[in-house]
Amino acid sequence: MRIDKPAILLVEDEESLREALTLNLEIEGYEVTAVGDGVEALEAVSKAHYDLIIMDVMMPELDGISTTEMLRVRQDDTPVLMLSAKSSAADRIAGLKKGADDYVTKPFHLEELMLRIRKLIDKHPKTEELKKTGSIVQFGGNTIDLQQGIATNFKEEKIELSKKELMLLRLFVENKNTIISREKILQTVWGYQVYPTTRTIDNFILNFRKYFEADSRHPVYFHSVRGMGYRFTDERG
Repeated sequence: MRIDKPAILLVEDEESLREALTLNLEIEGYEVTAVGDGVEALEAVSKAHYDLIIMDVMMPELDGISTTEMLRVRQDDTPVLMLSAKSSAADRIAGLKKGADDYVTKPFHLEELMLRIRKLIDKHPKTEELKKTGSIVQFGGNTIDLQQGIATNFKEEKIELSKKELMLLRLFVENKNTIISREKILQTVWGYQVYPTTRTIDNFILNFRKYFEADSRHPVYFHSVRGMGYRFTDERG
């Protein structure tokens, strides 16, 4: 599975605009998931990781401001760019106060929108951390490409990582040598609406040990810390 494109969730109830934006974003090299209202947006966020959410304000069922507020209450820090026909200062301030990172009024200039999208993705802390650590992670003869979603282990076996495996590995790399609580893993990788069982996380850790550990019964890199969580230890750290 290749994870080499920034992933954008587009939340827009106007079908023609949703289709046009999706096409233009894909031309720009983004992986786009498009939904029509806030309820669908919350469901999408609970199932996958996104680098940016483009959020329309005026929508049926659940409006964009309320949806963004719910994301922030759940401590989801994915950047949100709001789109709205409301252009007053009060409306922009309301959107920003509820957690939006940027606010663009309709009608908008497409090139300006694309520049704002790129800026939000590039300046996000997770993106910056990935730049610092690099997309290639190496330890114990294993090599993981965090951009491509492909690993080669110490036995020279090539492994195509699932999206959830890649998200969890990124979390470990960003928090190297630090214990990560089960709650943080659930929030970051699975979201708040679909909580897997404790055993699900353990199974992912077991898979990583099978992939990357010489002796999965005596792990060197992927540790379970009883009563606290999990830790990835880079041999260089």
